Amino acid sequence: MRIAVKLTSVGMLAVLAGCSSLNPFASKPAPRNPPAALEQFQQTMAVQTAWSTSVGSAANFVFTPAVVSGSVFVAAADGTLARIDAANGRTDWRVNAGAPLTAGVGSDGTTVAVGAEKGVLMAFNVDGKLRWKAQVSSEILSAPAVGQNLVIVRSVDNRIAAFDAESGSRRWVAQRPTPPLTLRTAPGIIIDGSNAYVAMPGGRLLALALTNGGPRWEAAVGDPRGTTELERIADLSGSPIVAGQDVCAVAYQGRVACFNAVTGAPRWGKELSSDVGLGLDERYVFAADERGTVTAFSRDSGSGAWRTTKLANRGLSAPVVLGRAVAVGDNQGYIHFLSREDGAMLARISTDGSQVTAAVPVTSTRAIFQTKAGTVVALAAE
Repeated sequence: MRIAVKLTSVGMLAVLAGCSSLNPFASKPAPRNPPAALEQFQQTMAVQTAWSTSVGSAANFVFTPAVVSGSVFVAAADGTLARIDAANGRTDWRVNAGAPLTAGVGSDGTTVAVGAEKGVLMAFNVDGKLRWKAQVSSEILSAPAVGQNLVIVRSVDNRIAAFDAESGSRRWVAQRPTPPLTLRTAPGIIIDGSNAYVAMPGGRLLALALTNGGPRWEAAVGDPRGTTELERIADLSGSPIVAGQDVCAVAYQGRVACFNAVTGAPRWGKELSSDVGLGLDERYVFAADERGTVTAFSRDSGSGAWRTTKLANRGLSAPVVLGRAVAVGDNQGYIHFLSREDGAMLARISTDGSQVTAAVPVTSTRAIFQTKAGTVVALAAE
């Protein structure tokens, strides 16, 4: 069981206000349940490496590429920040932020934002020139969200702060209670329309008004249960996904659920425990649980369309839709392509042997993947 390895291998790390967190990105011992062997199969989907480059190690953090306006912005723990041409993989520029980084990247094509050590938020222009720095209340583990002339960031003490993208002046701050024990992961923020949708510890999905940070609504994706603080962890994982009138999210020891994006009214929810995010297309919501089971749910009703355990205990990444497949990376650097219709294995490709930590779609047939060791690869599907 993947999460058991995370909890026993690291223990509790003290953060602010007496709160503790568990780090799933530190080095892990051999799992109790070995990863499923890779089955041989007839590859029926053509997948090609469009380009590949290296940005540097993520260390014990998660870095997600930002793809916007034909560019890919990537970062690494040593302070590297780079802009890559999404079409051919050419590095347009590479700079050092001047400090170790802990989170990134967020961009709207005009502003590029990352989190640095000691809770420093840094914003650059698209030419890699530092625009401003701002201090937040504690460590930043989640990539900043950039849009509507705002840079919004959540720090580990559960404060959400918005800054003017041009000047760096603080616009507003929202505060939520922090559970006694949390996963040390990077629940994200999505800006859509006039709202920011924030994945929170304690199983909460929060919609905030961009104008002043006021709450539009708050919904429970996972409710803490159990008698110990460990059993009661129910943090949201990955970033919410907004599509049309739906916003969907998943929680560890909680549920996968979809809500009305305007009102927060629940559409459906199903029991599931995941420490990574979701994938979504026009018909299905895809989830990989911490045991390595991949499940497709009907986007309309939440009914199960298919599930596969062929990748059990392989430490899967959040699913991403690519062509006629849904792709998941694993902790040995493989990326697996499953049929969106029935979960059958269509293709497999290897990267650098380290954990695949992030996947971002570029088009319907191309996606960018980043590994823990720092490989950034663009894969194109038929």
